[in-house]
Amino acid sequence: MAKVISFANQKGGVGKTTTAINIAASLAAIKKRVLLIDLDSQGNAGTGLGFVRASHKQSVYGVLMGTASIAENILTTAVPNMHLLPASAKLAGAELDMLDLENREYKLRDALNAIKDAYDYILIDCPPNLGMLTINALSASDYVIIPLQCEFFALEGVQHLLSTIKAIQQKWNPNLDILGMVLTMYDKKLGLTRAVEEDVRDTFGDKVFKTVVPRNVRISEAPSHGKPALFYDFKSTGAQAYLRVATEVVNALEKRNQTCHLNF
Repeated sequence: MAKVISFANQKGGVGKTTTAINIAASLAAIKKRVLLIDLDSQGNAGTGLGFVRASHKQSVYGVLMGTASIAENILTTAVPNMHLLPASAKLAGAELDMLDLENREYKLRDALNAIKDAYDYILIDCPPNLGMLTINALSASDYVIIPLQCEFFALEGVQHLLSTIKAIQQKWNPNLDILGMVLTMYDKKLGLTRAVEEDVRDTFGDKVFKTVVPRNVRISEAPSHGKPALFYDFKSTGAQAYLRVATEVVNALEKRNQTCHLNF
């Protein structure tokens, strides 16, 4: 049964979607069956995989509203072993549209139960806010990965997110756990970058992945070609960094599974 992992940060521009796409592609490259869910109305995860929104009718919106089957809305991507449940512009109004739905916090979780056995990993790209869509994602998830840009306000923003995760654990999903934080847009030449990394690692310790994702032009170029960095330029420093992060993700999950078995 699939492990469900959300990528969340209420700050925009931290590399959240890029991280979700490239970790998904990296997992698929090592023969894992992966579904990427785009919960952001901007639809950047789909665009980054080469999908033009107007060219397909499939969307996660109907799945959340209970008017469409999840299986019928999944697209096959050009990346072997990787599928996409795309966003639509209608997601921009989903917060209001879901107000009167019963058990609205669990709509995504309940839908995923129908397809979990078909995948090894289900990754969810959350919108850059902490509203109902993100609550749905985190309520459906086993783990959350937090992409964190190396900037001055990084720690302030992540503390807000951690408060939200704690609230979701208490109200809707007691099994939710933070798998890790990944430092993005890393520029080792900048003193601020190194200072932020030191602060984050001092504060969160082994919750921070060892691999950092550098600022890399190939990562920036890849979405305009509709490809993950791994398939756009395999040898680029950005693609190789995401491969290492994906390896850390797999290892972290295996370590948790071993711990659970020992406790059992």
